[in-house]
Amino acid sequence: MTQPPVFGVTGWKNSGKTTLVERLVRELTGRGFRVSTVKHAHHAFDIDHEGTDSFRHREAGATEVALVSGRRWALMHELRDEEEPSFEDVLSRLAPCDIVIIEGYKREAHPKIEVRRKEGRKGQALAPDDPAIRAIAADHETDSGGLPLFDLNDIAAIADFILDQCGLDRRHAAE
Repeated sequence: MTQPPVFGVTGWKNSGKTTLVERLVRELTGRGFRVSTVKHAHHAFDIDHEGTDSFRHREAGATEVALVSGRRWALMHELRDEEEPSFEDVLSRLAPCDIVIIEGYKREAHPKIEVRRKEGRKGQALAPDDPAIRAIAADHETDSGGLPLFDLNDIAAIADFILDQCGLDRRHAAE
């Protein structure tokens, strides 16, 4: 099976990446697309907590623990002494979908939109140093360096741009 198109949302901490991803997922799924997301965390995180059975399994040394219910399932993989999986390896593990929205992974070469907020870091635009950034979404006037500039709240227009960049029909998910 071929990999679905991938499009990223990048920007500095607290620039509004997660909010934009959430709004894009809502917009795209509302149009009938099956959307998966990948969020890169730069710090230790845990989706499990001390005291749960699955936490106890991991603490005992299990490499992988699947937590399954009638509503969802999760697979936790402890890296222990392994390297973080590559971007491509993570993508290959996703179930079939129409598009994957990536949050983070600033240094990867997939196409991205940069999020800028007025309260964010000033003078530290990512686009000038990243040819994979295809557009800017901002809540203020900003120098886009010739890239398309979107109002951060114009989710429909941003979604249209991403779908066009990915070669997907704007209204219907691929069958």
